[in-house]
Order: sequence, then C-alpha cells, then structure tokens
Amino acid sequence: MGRGRRVAPGGLVYHVLNRGVARLALFEKDADYDAFERVMAEAMQEFPTRLLSYCLMPNHWHMVIWPREDGELTDFMRWLTHTHVMRWHAHYGTSGTGHLYQGRFKAFPMETDEHFYTVMRYVERNALRANLARRAEEWRWSSLWRRQFGDVESRKLLSDWPLPRPRNWVDIVNQPQSDAELQSLRKSVQRGTPFGSSQWQVRTANRLGLEWTIRPRGRPRKDASTGK
Repeated sequence: MGRGRRVAPGGLVYHVLNRGVARLALFEKDADYDAFERVMAEAMQEFPTRLLSYCLMPNHWHMVIWPREDGELTDFMRWLTHTHVMRWHAHYGTSGTGHLYQGRFKAFPMETDEHFYTVMRYVERNALRANLARRAEEWRWSSLWRRQFGDVESRKLLSDWPLPRPRNWVDIVNQPQSDAELQSLRKSVQRGTPFGSSQWQVRTANRLGLEWTIRPRGRPRKDASTGK
C-alpha cells in the first residue's frame, strides 16, 4: 500500500454495520446468507449506491459504502434491512413476534487514506478473525470471495474503490491486524467516531454534527481557578 494522504473524490466513505437483536442469529444456514445477498442485489436496483466491500457473519454484517449523494446511504440501507426483515419473518413463520435487528444501522465515515485500507481489511477478514474460515477469501459470503471467485455478473454488485486496490490485497487481508488498529476501529464502532487522523476527525465531526463522539467520556473537569 502506498504512503501519504490521498483524498478520494465523490464524498465520504462509510463503514456500515448492524446486528441481530440480543445477538440473534441472522443467518442460520447457507440459504439465509444467499437470500440476504439476493436482497442486496435488489436493493442496488432500487437505490443504487457504491458497495465497496461486505462480510456477512452469523449474527451481524459489515459493509463499506461510498454514496454519491446525501440520503443515498439511508435509502439503500432502509430498503435493504426492511426487505430482509420481512422475508426473514415470512420464511421462519415469525411475523409479528418482534424485532430482528437491534436497531437502526450504524454508519461511520472514514478518511480515504491508509485508514480506508485499515477498515477494508477489518471488514474482509472478519470471518477469518472469528475462525469461520482458514483464509479470508474462503468465506463464501464476503466481497473478498466475490472478487476472487465470483463470475462477471456477480462481481457487478461491487464498485471500484476510491483508492487503488493493491495487487497482493488478499495476502494483506490474511495478515493479522495490530491491537492498536483493532482498538481504534472498535472505538469508532462503539462511539460512532469518524475514523481517521485527529485533524480529519475533528473537521468531519463538526461537519456532520458528531462532535459528541470525539469528546472524552464522563463529566467535564472543573477549572481549579473558577470552580466551574
């Protein structure tokens, strides 16, 4: 991967995820994963967007999406999750029994430099990290598998990245991420913090009204000189 700051045109890129309520299994068998991928393809027809990567896990999923316009991400995700919930309940005969997802999807903007590659690795090595596959590209329900083994038609679901995709990307994904990388990513997920350099985080948080996500937790300290 190259060094230095490279700004991608066309707006912010987002790390998007959602989980089953109370860690309920969203996908209990292969057909459940296949059904969700079909809903993804239909959602792309209804509300086109740029899907850069994804990984479906037993009780949650991750995506990286690069919307072109305001509202595009919300429209795509709303249709996707609503349709998935309706079909899931219809298949399992559980309509009217409660929620499937823990809530609205979460989305975190990322800086399009080395931070972008960090998130992409995190998403595409999810199944490997959970010991669901021997190598990341062997997990059938992921963008890494789709790019490596999918046919021309199935690869159309995925868009080009805003930054170059390294030729040895599969090997890069299969390399363990550092504890520091994982901790910073998990902080972004837990607090909804924009993922990037400090200055970029502040600018982006201010722009999106997310200032609270970068403030220290707890009550502000009192000023010793004023007692406030």
